Amino acid sequence: MLRKLRARALAATLAPPAALAEVIGRLGFVQADPIRSPARAQDLILRHRVAGYRVGGLEGAFRRLELEEDFLYAYGFMPREIANLLHPRLDPQGVAHSPTGLAADVLSFVRERGTTHPQELAKMFGKERAVNNWGGFSKATTRALQSLHFYGLLRVSHRRDGIRLYEAATRSTESVSRVERQQRLLLLVLRLLAPLPKRSLGPTLALLGRGAPQLRRDMPKALEKLLRSGEVESAEVDGETWFWPSEMPAPDTGSTSRKLRFLAPFDPVVWDRRRFAHLWGWEYRFEGYTPIGKRRRGYYAMPLLFGDEMIGWVNLARADGRLHVDAGFIRAAPRGEAFRRAFDAEVARFERFMKARD
Repeated sequence: MLRKLRARALAATLAPPAALAEVIGRLGFVQADPIRSPARAQDLILRHRVAGYRVGGLEGAFRRLELEEDFLYAYGFMPREIANLLHPRLDPQGVAHSPTGLAADVLSFVRERGTTHPQELAKMFGKERAVNNWGGFSKATTRALQSLHFYGLLRVSHRRDGIRLYEAATRSTESVSRVERQQRLLLLVLRLLAPLPKRSLGPTLALLGRGAPQLRRDMPKALEKLLRSGEVESAEVDGETWFWPSEMPAPDTGSTSRKLRFLAPFDPVVWDRRRFAHLWGWEYRFEGYTPIGKRRRGYYAMPLLFGDEMIGWVNLARADGRLHVDAGFIRAAPRGEAFRRAFDAEVARFERFMKARD
């Protein structure tokens, strides 16, 4: 039964590669992260799912595909219809957000100027600093942009060299009930992270509540309704209850691929650390913010998936014009020609992925 859960977890998002637009529509959300070691999370996630994908491909297609950047259960990229389900976000007092002070000035500036680079705001309003969400400091104008973006008054127009450029936002007037919004968002998250263990459900719903605070109330009841309707199924395995959408086809556990993959720390397959430990029997942690002396596997260790087994991790770095691969294994490295060929093929795919299109 554990093997079936593994197969479901891999089949949930690792379908055969397709065109970028199809993959974005199928996933509904791709997590973003600014660290480039060796590439940004969104590119590392898409390289396994989009045929012929190259680094920067999502950024280049952002406007053509009419995508949005926003916070779901994490920050990332999504189709506009998904972003519309998250808005309008209300103030903690439950009222429509009305910016004041610097935020109001920034909003007025962007509305008048049009697409705006954050550096333009720093020049206009100064470089005062404000405490950010991690206890450090950011420019006050950056914090104002983030707040206006969160409340749907600004949107990301596109990125330039990884930097977000902003413009005034216009939201859909389509009327979607509270219940329908809750259910659509729940199904989206479950599709990405299925099968999801019950122990992870509460923390995941709490994060989803940050992305859709106006829908946080009664979210567990919305899940119960989906279970009663049969749109979500559950089963108990090894003393744990697991959830997944009923639309997911039953995976074929008899024909496991022997393909090898380097997965991003934020890949949907890896994202839930509790699930990862249960399915593959070892603890994976992202150590990018761990002091060097306490790291066990590396700054940006990427889980190494071979067939349906997570056999270890790799750290990748480019130096002297070459890709350097440092691999570690939970047990001994697999022996045999099949593993060596699969490993070399993944390195070659990664080299091609890192070469931006002309």
